[in-house]
Amino acid sequence: MNAQASTQTKPKSEDTRARIMDTAEALFRRMGFAKTAVADIASELGMSPANVYRFFPSKNAIVEAICHRCLSELDGKAWAAARSRGSASARMEKLFVEVMNYHRENLITEKRVHDMVLVAMENNWEAIEAHIEAIRSIIEFILRDGIASGEFEQVEPHETSDLIHRTMIEFCHPQMLAECTEEHDDLEAEVRKTIRFVLRAVTPRN
Repeated sequence: MNAQASTQTKPKSEDTRARIMDTAEALFRRMGFAKTAVADIASELGMSPANVYRFFPSKNAIVEAICHRCLSELDGKAWAAARSRGSASARMEKLFVEVMNYHRENLITEKRVHDMVLVAMENNWEAIEAHIEAIRSIIEFILRDGIASGEFEQVEPHETSDLIHRTMIEFCHPQMLAECTEEHDDLEAEVRKTIRFVLRAVTPRN
């Protein structure tokens, strides 16, 4: 195979994988994860199940790939919030609102996605752990900015970022957020109120 053919094949392969993931996710939302079979995904795409298996060895593998894509997208939104303009406190607040809204819009609003989320978390824990560490690092990034500007006290950034993340976990964890949704009518207000309370612990007293 020449270089030109190889270059053409790779994007086509990646495009097919993306189409399979998009179609699977749409079916999971419409039919539910448990009721969706690889044969359903293949039929929707107009291909054979064997062709789907060329790209993904199982339905769970498709879920894992969707999970990777979602987490990568969420990490991008989180970094954008951290690097946006405004005070460190405002950016920290924006960060958690972005995370909460992403989970609510993509994973919580439609109940049929719930089983897919559980499978993704159970079978893709390394990616979940990497995402958890990414969010903690983003919190630390904002903290360091606030410390440098005098907005926050001279706390230890790594330890403090971990504490903030653990305190805010109900707004960052899909399962916990689903329960939180049932308890609160205005989740965004709860996020803002909670992070403002947390940040008082690192804000200098006049």
